[in-house]
Amino acid sequence: MEKEKVDYGKTLNLPQTDFAMKANLPQREPVIQEKWEKEDLYNKALEKNKGNKSFILHDGPPYANGDIHLGHTLNKVLKDMINRYKTMNGFYAPYVPGWDTHGLPIELQAIKKLGIKKNSMSTVEFRRQCRDYALTQVERQTKQFKRLGVIGDFDNPYLTLRPEFEAKQIEIFGKMAEKGYIYKGLKPVYWCSSCETALAEAEVEYADKTSTSIYVRFNVTDDKGMFKNLGLDLSKVYYIIWTTTPWTLPANLGIALGPEIEYAIVKEKDSYYVVAKELLESVKSAIGFEEAEIIAEFNGLDLEGQVCKHPFIDRDSKVIVGDHVTLESGTGCVHTAPGHGKEDFEVGQKYGLEVINPVDNRGRFTSEAGKYEGLKYTEGNDAILEDIRESGALLADSKINHSYPHCWRCKKPIIFRATEQWFASIDGFKEAAVKEIKNVKWIPEWGEERITSMVSDRADWCISRQRVWGVPIPIFYCEKCNKEIINTDTISKISSIFKEKGSDAWFEMDASELIPEGTVCECGCSDFRKEMDIMDVWFDSGSSHAGVLEARENLSWPADIYLEGNDQYRGWFQSSLLTSVAAKGIAPYKTVITHGMVVDGEGKKMSKSLGNGIDPMEVIKENGADILRLWVSSADYKSDVRISKNILKQLSEGYRKIRNTARYMIGNLSDFDPTKDKVSYEDMNELDKWAVLKLQKLINGVTNSYENYQFHAVYHDIHNFCVVDMSNFYLDIIKDRLYTEKTDSSERRAAQTVMYDVLNALVKMISPIMSFTSEEIWNFIKHEDEDNVESVLLSSWPKASNENNDSELEAKWDKMREIRTEVSKALELARREKIVGNSLNAKIYINADGEVYEFLNGMREYLETVFIVSQLELTKGLENVAENAYKSEEIKDLAVLVEQAPGEKCERCWIFSSTIGEDSNHPTLCARCSSVIE
Repeated sequence: MEKEKVDYGKTLNLPQTDFAMKANLPQREPVIQEKWEKEDLYNKALEKNKGNKSFILHDGPPYANGDIHLGHTLNKVLKDMINRYKTMNGFYAPYVPGWDTHGLPIELQAIKKLGIKKNSMSTVEFRRQCRDYALTQVERQTKQFKRLGVIGDFDNPYLTLRPEFEAKQIEIFGKMAEKGYIYKGLKPVYWCSSCETALAEAEVEYADKTSTSIYVRFNVTDDKGMFKNLGLDLSKVYYIIWTTTPWTLPANLGIALGPEIEYAIVKEKDSYYVVAKELLESVKSAIGFEEAEIIAEFNGLDLEGQVCKHPFIDRDSKVIVGDHVTLESGTGCVHTAPGHGKEDFEVGQKYGLEVINPVDNRGRFTSEAGKYEGLKYTEGNDAILEDIRESGALLADSKINHSYPHCWRCKKPIIFRATEQWFASIDGFKEAAVKEIKNVKWIPEWGEERITSMVSDRADWCISRQRVWGVPIPIFYCEKCNKEIINTDTISKISSIFKEKGSDAWFEMDASELIPEGTVCECGCSDFRKEMDIMDVWFDSGSSHAGVLEARENLSWPADIYLEGNDQYRGWFQSSLLTSVAAKGIAPYKTVITHGMVVDGEGKKMSKSLGNGIDPMEVIKENGADILRLWVSSADYKSDVRISKNILKQLSEGYRKIRNTARYMIGNLSDFDPTKDKVSYEDMNELDKWAVLKLQKLINGVTNSYENYQFHAVYHDIHNFCVVDMSNFYLDIIKDRLYTEKTDSSERRAAQTVMYDVLNALVKMISPIMSFTSEEIWNFIKHEDEDNVESVLLSSWPKASNENNDSELEAKWDKMREIRTEVSKALELARREKIVGNSLNAKIYINADGEVYEFLNGMREYLETVFIVSQLELTKGLENVAENAYKSEEIKDLAVLVEQAPGEKCERCWIFSSTIGEDSNHPTLCARCSSVIE
């Protein structure tokens, strides 16, 4: 049977399908996705591996608000790649996607997008509106995640608003309360006056802010005799404080010094000032002191107990000491307002200072602030500044730009504000949490140190929020004595009610219906009211290990893997760890993997203002989801991942090379039946054996990379194999065999056997990454019985056979490839100089010496085939090398001369030969092709 000779990249007897033409991913992928859903691929994969060892990757819930972005894409595709790989490796790997569905942003969006007036409807009705909005967002994001090629139990995801989840969350809260970890206290907390709620540390982000910087003097009224002994008039002695929050001065009750810091009393004109000696020069510069003569020095501890007069309020300000005082900036004399700062509060407690908080939920001064009542705290800055100036206490003021905490939702600056809140006492189980961190595998390794530091330094967790859309804090108060009521019985009843009716029941039912019958306070009262604050949403998602892993029969606790962005060390990783250790004493995960943030091509953070954002759905519309999946796999996700149109263009080229390699092999396997046409390894030639060996090494390397979650190594190894080992070498060389040898000859079948094994393994190895393309390729392969399944996901992961690991053979053919590269350079130069049209037009003369000659002479039977030339002469020695020969700079002792091959061109194999026309029946064919035809 005569076969047409074609250029590489075209195919022979290729089935007439879209795969034979172009990728056309944006159109083909939805068809494949529909097929997966119609055939219930996810559950078929679970059924196939049922009873096998399980692998549980627990999904960190994205917030149910808005379209997905590239951060979602990176996260969800990484998870999907892991689950697909584990499934093909025989693991029972259920994947339950989840959503975080409570919290302020949904409240705000429900009000904004649905046109709701919160105060015009009941709490229950407003909560229902929030629920409806959240569910529409879940549905929207579900479609987008599916379009990325992610498979999982999307028909039954976990949602933090579901009754069964809320019931489990109540149980976790109850266990922590039972162990004494939950308490109510008056403390300064992060407070967003715009959102009117307390915030947790994880809900705070830092951004630049311009603030008023002031230096204020406090007159000493009681020096405990120390300054009088120096002959100083106390009416002229002052402490200097520095602050960027003038609005907190009405709450000032003290001036904190460092106990071991050296302080100087300096004379400036007729006044005397106390400042840290080390900061004196910067203070002089800021205030404009001209003399600042040091007249005495004291240790901070020596000054403890002195008293100053508040500059504009009739109140004392005590001099105290605290280890929190540093010499990084300011004066070393720290303005202390226990109602407006964590460290201020803690040191104030030590000295019995009152906690004054003259600012309400909306950020306005209360009557405690006197004349400033009703002013927004930001407005109070100006009024207070003016009063300080009039009092003569203002030494200097200016504007500074500095990093300041902002609300992560509304992006507005926040304040510290002392309020009564519910807290989880981290100190109660901190040591156990740090110990559990060491039992977890962290990828990358530095994650262990990072979260250890965060947990070790963490203050108590403020878990109450002054909102309505969330899980209520399940605590009652006695109407008579105001004692909090929470115990095993109350938690059990509330949990069972929530499981049946959801947390709306808390707002629908009276306290008497919610609290166990017969409950009586220790004061004898049986009337109770409900706590109306809700839990921090991080407590919601942090309880998912119980609400999901324990609650579903096909899952198990703890999870094998948690995988999220590196911002979750202070978020979900930490809240999950804390709730789990507090309730169970064990971490909820065995391994934690973190990825970086998505940045643009220059490494800049993506933002609307910079105009450098990229919509993943637009990328899919233009290029297909597999290009995005390839992007996820191509970079080391452990650091920030760059993306740009140019990067996507490069990846599209990489995708095309992998696809075309598969496409070429599919076309040349159209007449190959693996059940009867395969050739044994022993009957292959050396080149085929080399290709088999390279495939085995690829399988080992790729499998190892998947096992260690090194997906960029998977992509680069597969890409290099397709381009370097296959397309540029093996497949290029075997074209002659494929197109000119007899159809069922052992030589051609051997090449097809290699291609079949390569294609069959390759399609499986790319499946976790290029999920759509691999599925398409799979449908064009004639499978052997054990792999004759409807989807590549249902097949088994390729296993490398190391029996044929011939290192000498590999080294020999790797060296041949190096020499071929140099010969190809000579052929390319000859083509440019129009000596030959293509390599088969050529006859080459190779002069070689030493080991190079011995090597080539030993490989003489392969040389024309490997170099793809019509004729070749090999000469030992470099004495008579032609002047115009190509002399290799890479390989010593090698020179190549290229000339037009003598003879005529065979119409079938395109080789120039002197045997053309010897067979009168085939006058345009060479002797070899004539014999094949006959």
